[in-house]
Amino acid sequence: MFSLNNKSVLITGGTGSFGKKFTEMILREYPDVRRIVIYSRDELKQFELKQRWSPKEFRQMRYFIGDVRDRERLTRACEDIDVIIHAAAIKQVDTAEYNPTECIRTNVDGAENVIHAALACGVKRIVALSTDKACAPINLYGATKLTSDKLFTAANNIKGSRDIKFSVVRYGNVMGSRGSGIPFFIKKRKEGVIPVTHREMTRFNISLEDGVRMVFFAIENALGGEIFVPKIPSYRILDVAKAVGPDCQVKEIGVRPGEKLHEEMITETDALNTIELGNYYAILPSVSFTYTEEEYLNHHQASKVPYGFFYNSGTNTDWETVESLREKIVKYVDSEFAV
Repeated sequence: MFSLNNKSVLITGGTGSFGKKFTEMILREYPDVRRIVIYSRDELKQFELKQRWSPKEFRQMRYFIGDVRDRERLTRACEDIDVIIHAAAIKQVDTAEYNPTECIRTNVDGAENVIHAALACGVKRIVALSTDKACAPINLYGATKLTSDKLFTAANNIKGSRDIKFSVVRYGNVMGSRGSGIPFFIKKRKEGVIPVTHREMTRFNISLEDGVRMVFFAIENALGGEIFVPKIPSYRILDVAKAVGPDCQVKEIGVRPGEKLHEEMITETDALNTIELGNYYAILPSVSFTYTEEEYLNHHQASKVPYGFFYNSGTNTDWETVESLREKIVKYVDSEFAV
């Protein structure tokens, strides 16, 4: 099993919600990690992280200003790196629709730059973060992330003799992440009215900690080319509103452009290449010159999902309740939150 102890790790977009939680957990669970490089373009956010993890006190920490669009700078940052976690992205749906070229340059061209930098620098493991919106996408953000997923899974076919593995993790809404719905609802409940886009809307739900653990799993277990998908619960948007503001009025404001009523993570067509392994599914690459389906099944001690399988937040069999949502909001989003 591949361990992060004595390894150097670079996190693109490392000052975001995921990067901060990943850094916290890797320092706690892999105390002998050799180096953690936070690669991002925002010097203020890096300054704020340095107040928590100063390189003087945490000798493993490095802070590297750079943009994934800049291949030369990224390649310099990847020197002597063993593992890359690619979390940098433009991820707001409406921002991507209004600024399509910028979204493509970051999410697609940036992904390609990460791949080339990894191949050039002898990196051993690359895990890219994806999203449920990359599954049967209807907005530009989802389309760019699907393209990114394809770039990373296909990169295993151009590695030559290098000891390198590219894989992807795809999961649903991260509870409490920056810009997500629950923190917004908490702010709106002070006004007595919580706006929801559609009363029938559902979403997958995962905590940041579980998202990080999934990345750890991919680093340690990926054969290369898999898109890992977690088995996680769904929630109804009305239940979130009740959990946050039980005495608030709910106002329906309409589905936003590029937004689905229910999210998908595995389509019926994806299922033809999907295997089930414990707490996760893995969508195998449609084109692989490295491993056969049988080798993936044996490596993961997995089985194929049944014909006709699909994974949709609206037809999920595992659901959050109002009570479980309240408990998780206190645990993961706002410890001062009382409902």
